Amino acid sequence: MTLTVVRIDQNSPTGTVLDASTPMIRIDDEGYTRGDGVFETMLAVDGSIRKFDLHLTRLGNSARLLHLPNPSEDSWRSASALALESAGNGTPSSLGAEHTVKLLISRGTPEEGPYGLVVVSSVPEATIAQREEGVKALLLPRGHDPAEDTAYPWLLAGAKTLSYAVNMAVLRHVRSLGAQEAIFTASDRRILEAATSSVIMARQEGDRLRLFTPEPNRGILPGTTQGAIFQGAREAGWDVGFGPLYPTDLMESDGVWLTSSVRLLAPVTHLNNQELVLNPGLTGELMNFLRSR
Repeated sequence: MTLTVVRIDQNSPTGTVLDASTPMIRIDDEGYTRGDGVFETMLAVDGSIRKFDLHLTRLGNSARLLHLPNPSEDSWRSASALALESAGNGTPSSLGAEHTVKLLISRGTPEEGPYGLVVVSSVPEATIAQREEGVKALLLPRGHDPAEDTAYPWLLAGAKTLSYAVNMAVLRHVRSLGAQEAIFTASDRRILEAATSSVIMARQEGDRLRLFTPEPNRGILPGTTQGAIFQGAREAGWDVGFGPLYPTDLMESDGVWLTSSVRLLAPVTHLNNQELVLNPGLTGELMNFLRSR
């Protein structure tokens, strides 16, 4: 995978392209030695970044929680445009040529201080394939209710930090068991979110179909893709709701999907090895809500 990297700092507020084949990170960089930093991952199609405003807002919220200086919106936009202009070809899909665009703020070194990076790469073909083929998921306990963390700002509830070791460990675990994703549950079995995605469920109620997602005020990171789908659903006159959801709700649903900015929308084909209802037509309608956003 070829990477294009642009750095933002005091000396280069609009970004400088780095040589990704040479060392770029110092050994005392606290973003990497301590996970002391934040990030956002976005999808660009044909050179245009989707939901850029929403991601910049969430990045700003994360940076404030960590007391990190955040480059200006103009800096991020300029550096992102430079990175995309310098990048190789994107992965072709039905949407167009796709790139992953990651915005990152690191605490940096004690000597140099914080800085930002824009990292661009082509979207893996396997990620695009999951939109059509779906994923198998397992339910796993989160260990505690993340809503309990919201009272303690130092626990960084709602921040998208570079401390992703737990998320990666979870994915390795479920893959060793033949699945691709994990859906976390609280101590009372309430559905939370997936390791790297938000959860959406559909339920047929009489002649109406409703979409549900877990409550966003329970220490769950608000999903920009889930939010875009719900916005499109509301505009189309659909009903939407916010939990609480439990494993039985997913098992007995009329469709479950995992949403994220790059994968977009992946139907869950199996949950804890139980086959779930698949609705290709509804998946297509939900994807249509994303095409214009």
